[in-house]
Formats: sequence, C-alpha cells, structure tokens
Amino acid sequence: MNFDFSKLASADAFKLLSSVVVPRPIAWVVSQSKEGARNAAPFSFFNVVSSDPPIVALGIGPRGGQLKDTSRNILETRQFVINLVSAELADQMNHTSLDYDAGIDELARAGLSTEPSLLVAPPRIAQSPAALECEVWQVLDAAPQRVIVLARVVALYLRDDALLNAEKFYVDTPALRLLGRMHGAGWYAHTSDLFQMRTPDAANDPAVRPAQGH
Repeated sequence: MNFDFSKLASADAFKLLSSVVVPRPIAWVVSQSKEGARNAAPFSFFNVVSSDPPIVALGIGPRGGQLKDTSRNILETRQFVINLVSAELADQMNHTSLDYDAGIDELARAGLSTEPSLLVAPPRIAQSPAALECEVWQVLDAAPQRVIVLARVVALYLRDDALLNAEKFYVDTPALRLLGRMHGAGWYAHTSDLFQMRTPDAANDPAVRPAQGH
C-alpha cells in the first residue's frame, strides 16, 4: 500500500514514520532557562548527521499548541546536553517524559543527579554513560511551534569503562547498553542483538571506486 503524505493528517504521518524508522536513538535532553531553571526530557527524533563538523539533528514538536520547555530553553540559551539512555535508566527517562510545569526540575523528580559539563552551561546527567554537549548551529521552523535543531557537538563525556583505547578512540559500544525507541506507545528496544558484516571484497570489480573515507 502506498501513502501520499500530502493527503495525510500529521498524526497519521507520525504513526507511519515512527513505526518504520526504528530503532531510533533517544536524546535525553538537559537544558536550562536564562534564569538557570533546569529541564530534562527525552526525544527520539534525533541522530548524528555529520562528523565534520560534528552535527546532530533534534526534532522537537509542540505541546498544547505551545513551544515545549526544551525548545524555549534551547532558543534562549543556544546550549543543551544530550544524554544517552542506558537500560538501567529506562524508568527515570520515562518519568521525565511527563508534562511538568516549567518551574519543576524533572531531574530531581526522577531522582537523578548531575555533573558539570565541560564547555556548556547545562549539566549532564551523572548516571548517563555518555553525553554530548551541544551548541545551536541552526534552527529550522518546521511548523508552528515545531523546531528542528541542528547543533554542533562541542564536547563528549564517556564513562571510563566504556572506553577500550583512549589514544585510538575505540569505544566499547555494547557496554553502554543503550536503548532505542520503537513503534507506538511505550515500545523500546535493547541494542544488544548484534551481528557483524564485513565490507565486500571489491578488489577485482573495476566498477567500484576507491574508498574516499567518511
């Protein structure tokens, strides 16, 4: 069956996209207002889109026809931290998805602690195994009160036991035990069911161009 998105309601388009683009990494975003009030919320319309420069994309929809607190904070301060969600933190992450008033500290409500970031003002979640410190690069107004934030990663925290070789930047990714967002309401996936595929041998195929890097 084919779907013409120009003829679909946005809610129906969301159902289709979020059901087939899976698993999606979870950006557990910590931001703060100009006055320093902290906010934490998870988003799954998120990914790395460039390594040079290091750019991530984050899609944030409206809530009740208004900007979410995360959007407002990011637009005001131009900084935020994306924390990655390990399996042990599933309940706390889920708790911070609740629609609290702007003055409520979701981190405190979820029993989470923080550590200072290296280069940006918002802190990182201390329990998270990895965190990306971000500064806004560009903001796209996708629809009323819906923004797509392109942000430059200026620093990264990684838990020591997940670093295999610091000099070569080898990471033990399975040790992070990260979660991915799946379809529908409340479905997630563990990223531990792995298999490896070797790059095909193209040495004898003249139609294949030499590798040019990433």
